[in-house]
Amino acid sequence: MRRNHILRMERKEDELVDGSTVRGPILPSFGYPEKELSIPEVNEQGQGPPHEALFLILAYLPLLELLSMSEVCRSLRDAVDKDELVWLHIIVEKPLNIMFSDEFMLKLTSRANGRLRTLALIGCTKITDHGLLQVIEKNPHINTLHLPACTALTPEGIIRAVKTLTEHYQALKSVKINGIYNLTKEHLETLSSYLQMNPAKIEAQKPELCFFHDQRNFSVLRIEESNRPIDVEICPRCNEVRMVFDCPRETCKKKREKATTECRGCYFCIPRCEECGKCIEVEESGEVVCADVLCSDCWLQLPKCNFCNRPYCSRHANPQFTSPGSTGFICAVCHVNFIGDSM
Repeated sequence: MRRNHILRMERKEDELVDGSTVRGPILPSFGYPEKELSIPEVNEQGQGPPHEALFLILAYLPLLELLSMSEVCRSLRDAVDKDELVWLHIIVEKPLNIMFSDEFMLKLTSRANGRLRTLALIGCTKITDHGLLQVIEKNPHINTLHLPACTALTPEGIIRAVKTLTEHYQALKSVKINGIYNLTKEHLETLSSYLQMNPAKIEAQKPELCFFHDQRNFSVLRIEESNRPIDVEICPRCNEVRMVFDCPRETCKKKREKATTECRGCYFCIPRCEECGKCIEVEESGEVVCADVLCSDCWLQLPKCNFCNRPYCSRHANPQFTSPGSTGFICAVCHVNFIGDSM
């Protein structure tokens, strides 16, 4: 059973870093051809330029929508191209991450003219150490550097980037590197030294709890401040550098109050419910359609497939098929095995 749990966890990690199954809009062009684009200022219905309120929301748009806005009309294109404030915080996530390369990154970050504050690349597997360092050298005031699951990056490359950012300025406050391969305790200690993390000071602070379900449901569009400068640490169970999670279960809270760490560890060491983040005993886990793990309480609350009586977790609830004359649903597996064969 433990081996099955480890296999499920490896599948979850692969899902995080593999964008090959992601389908979405293709990446808009980051640069315009030498020939002037034929973008009208007035549309066919004779309506005038966009409302002024649209220009105020540009800085709050996700990257894909921001790039799309630049192709609506000349006014919006000029606003997107020339306003540095729009490009102070660059967050790349699905579906753009599967094709986001060093070249695209350099073009986008150059629009901030050296004033970039946030660089969050979520699962951008084509970004290299060399490309990252180029961006860092041109933007020394970055205070948030999030690189989870950027698997082409190396620990040494990340250390060089952090060192460069902290040599002359101490603006860097947050580094997220979960999913980077081959991280060791020595790498973590080096990063901590560059971030000037004082162990005594950190120990005196009220510890910020880290729950598994919060991290899984975390939206990269809200980069929140944290008293954890680095998202990974040494797992107390396996001694590997990974994200370590606390448990919201009431009995585990009491253990935590007594300064025990029995229910604290990485997701390889302690199975946790996808919905509520509680620790799960192997025999408590209910069968689900996806590869995730659910506690018995959450399993009972979620809707079940009409055929196999298995639920999806909330994160994977999209691939469902409605059943004619029924209020329930049919999971993708049963749809292929039963409905598909009868058609």
